[in-house]
Amino acid sequence: MASKRLILALGALGLAIWWVAPKLSSAESARVIPAPVVDEQPGDSNSEVAVVAGGCFWGVQGVFQHVKGVRNAVSGYAGGKADTAHYEMTSTGLTGHAESVQITFDPREISYGHLLQIYFSVAHDPTELNYQGPDHGTQYRSAIFPTSDEQANVAKAYIAQLDQAHAFPDAIVTKIEPGHVFYPAEAYHQNFLELNPAYPYIVINDLPKIANLKRLFPEEFRDNPVLVPVS
Repeated sequence: MASKRLILALGALGLAIWWVAPKLSSAESARVIPAPVVDEQPGDSNSEVAVVAGGCFWGVQGVFQHVKGVRNAVSGYAGGKADTAHYEMTSTGLTGHAESVQITFDPREISYGHLLQIYFSVAHDPTELNYQGPDHGTQYRSAIFPTSDEQANVAKAYIAQLDQAHAFPDAIVTKIEPGHVFYPAEAYHQNFLELNPAYPYIVINDLPKIANLKRLFPEEFRDNPVLVPVS
């Protein structure tokens, strides 16, 4: 998290940073990839939960808040224990947690596999091992935390499909990590992208992801994001 803090501390120099730092951003890696061949079978439920991790949760949350069919997207932590599910502890990279986003969605409007397509294409670069752009550490790893066996099977099949199709120049390093509890992050991390669009870190690393979502998935994009209610 040190690099993120550095960029935030240089707020007054944001414009200058913009010219020298874009190559640090994983947002440039957005690309068209094939839809999953294997996906969940439609059921009667109108609500399902997915949990993914891919770098700083500000940008991942921001992307899914702009996706039609998503009812809520909450920043938080997954992969570790309850007593270490805090920002400062997770930032050490020693807790097992990854900065994650819990996505509640209507599977009648968007499938789990389609969410993964956006996750791999726009939300992060799945070929970066234990880092995303300027952020380094296991807390920024690419990981999927399936909430059911079916989700795990879809994710596994999709990763294999994308690797076989050479959808990315390098192999996908995303890990599938079942059996973990999601813990919501502190209130000040929720809706961070929407509330702080002028932060240099957001401008450099995350706003391009929203633009890429609109460009690559125009049918799934919504202008007005669904926001987390916070007190």
